[in-house]
Amino acid sequence: MSDSNTTDSTAAPLILVDCPGLEAAHVWISIPFCAMYTTAILGNFTILFIVKREPSLHGPMYYFLCMLAITDLIISTSTLPKMLSIFWFNSREISFSACITQMYFVHCFSGMESGILVAMALDRYVAICHPLRHSTILTNPIVAKIGLAVVLRGGILALPYPFLARRWPYCRTNIIPHFFCGHIAVVNLACADIRISSYYGLFDLFSEIGMDVFFIAVSYTQILRAIFRLPTKDARLKTFGTCISHLCAISALYIPNFFSSLLFRFGHNVPLHVHVLISSVYQLVPPMLHPIIYGVRTKEIWGRLLQLVTHKET
Repeated sequence: MSDSNTTDSTAAPLILVDCPGLEAAHVWISIPFCAMYTTAILGNFTILFIVKREPSLHGPMYYFLCMLAITDLIISTSTLPKMLSIFWFNSREISFSACITQMYFVHCFSGMESGILVAMALDRYVAICHPLRHSTILTNPIVAKIGLAVVLRGGILALPYPFLARRWPYCRTNIIPHFFCGHIAVVNLACADIRISSYYGLFDLFSEIGMDVFFIAVSYTQILRAIFRLPTKDARLKTFGTCISHLCAISALYIPNFFSSLLFRFGHNVPLHVHVLISSVYQLVPPMLHPIIYGVRTKEIWGRLLQLVTHKET
C-alpha cells in the first residue's frame, strides 16, 4: 500500500500516527489520556452497577443513562487502547479490516450517543411538561422501542462507511495521521474521486447530529416555556435544576465535536498534532465526564454511591 502502484487496499497494514511532531513527549502525553480513560471505564461501570443494584432507579431516565454509559464504554474502548499502545509500545500498525471495523464502531456508537441524548431530552420534556403522565407515556415498552430505534439508526447510518472505504483503490500512502480510523482520514488515502464518501459524511452529519440538535432545541424550548409559567422563582430554579445534568452531558458531547469538525474542515494551517489532540478530546472527554456529571448532580446515584462506599468501609 505504500508502493505507488498498489491498488489492493488490503495488501499491507495501515500505519497510525499519533500526535505527529510530538513523538518525544508521547510518554508524558499518555499520562492524562490514560487517567481519563481509566476514569471513563470506572465511572461508567459504576453507573451500570448502581442502577442494576437499586430497584428504585429502574426508570426511563436511568435506563437511558445506562444506554449512554454502555455507548461511552464502547466508543472509548474502540479507540483508546490502540492510542495508548502507540504511545507506550510504538505499535502503529493496524490491518485494513481492523481499521474499517474500528471505523464502523466509532461512527455507529457516536450516532447512538447523540440519539440517546435526544431520548433523555424527551424524558426531561415529559417529566416537566406532563409530570402526571410521565409513567404512562414513558413505559418500559416505549423506552425499549426508543432504545431500539436509536440502535438501529446508528447501526444503519454507519453501515455505508466501511463499504465506501473498501470500494476505493489506495495508492498514495498507508500512513493515517491520526490515532484511529475515521472515515475521512482513511478515504483521503485513496487515489480516486471520493466525493461520494464526502457527501455521505455530510448527509450523516446533518441527518444525525443536525436533527438531534434540532429535536433537543425543540424539547428545551417547550421545557423553558413550562418553567417560566411556574409561579415562584424557587420552583423555576428547582425544576430547571433537574435539567442541568443533561445540559452538561450535551455540552460535553457537542462542543468538542463542533470544534473538531470546524478545525478539520477549515483549520488547514493548524499543526497536525493540534488536530489529533482535539479529536482525542472529543473521543475521551464525553465518556469521562458523563458519569461524573450524573454521579455528582443526580442525588439518587450519589446517595447510592455513598451508601456503597461507607458500607464497604464499615
